[in-house]
Amino acid sequence: MKLDGDSALITGASAGLGCEFARQLAGRMRSLILLARREQQLNELRDELTQQHPNLVVHVRRTDLAEPRQLKDLMAWLDHEKIDVHLLINNAGLGDIGSFATSDSRRNEQIMLVNMVALTSLTRHLLPQMIARKRGGILNVSSSAGFLPIPGFAVYAASKAYVTSFSEALHAEVRGTGVTVCALCPGPVRTEFQEVAKRPEGPVENAPEFAVVTVEQVVRDALRALESNRPLIIPGLKMKLSMLLVRMTPMPILRWASRFSAKRT
Repeated sequence: MKLDGDSALITGASAGLGCEFARQLAGRMRSLILLARREQQLNELRDELTQQHPNLVVHVRRTDLAEPRQLKDLMAWLDHEKIDVHLLINNAGLGDIGSFATSDSRRNEQIMLVNMVALTSLTRHLLPQMIARKRGGILNVSSSAGFLPIPGFAVYAASKAYVTSFSEALHAEVRGTGVTVCALCPGPVRTEFQEVAKRPEGPVENAPEFAVVTVEQVVRDALRALESNRPLIIPGLKMKLSMLLVRMTPMPILRWASRFSAKRT
């Protein structure tokens, strides 16, 4: 799939990876649909992009994907406005750091609604149109956390395991249709995610510096993988090797190792 000249819908576009996806695609796409809860940041990003790329059409829509009614309104709006989406980037995501037993029930529900339900619903809504056009791409932002259960990150890691499995299955299902599906599974990235995911009383967990990959590289690698019709991409050589070892390690050993991280939560 070549991305040039098409339209892309990006969820969670107000910051972090979503914002960088918009910046890297702005010079290549005909139009962008930017979604997030923070409308002011979306408007600022739209102004930045259209100033740099005067021919780019940017639609901004404030949407909280943890609210089912807003998700339905979004899909109805896309249909009513007859907005074609050639590339769907399911980037929006929520997390929570800490013991599940002390977690907030509403927060757990929001994580599942955003990370799994909204992603699945948007994909189901737009995929048939892509198949009918024999052209399209879906990039689901998962996480390397989805490769194994993580104490203190239980709901988030489980939700990302769903995203990765779902994306791999779709990649196989749409083979030969002109549509490609890719799961992006980054390791640590410097965004506001950790700050938002931490609890008020909890510390921010800083990843080791050697494992961190820049936002720019993550997005660049993800778009390249999508265009190459790869089912999954882990940006950064060190993270690729680390996750290869994790995925080859027997589960009993991973369970034993997880006891040490569980003691810290």
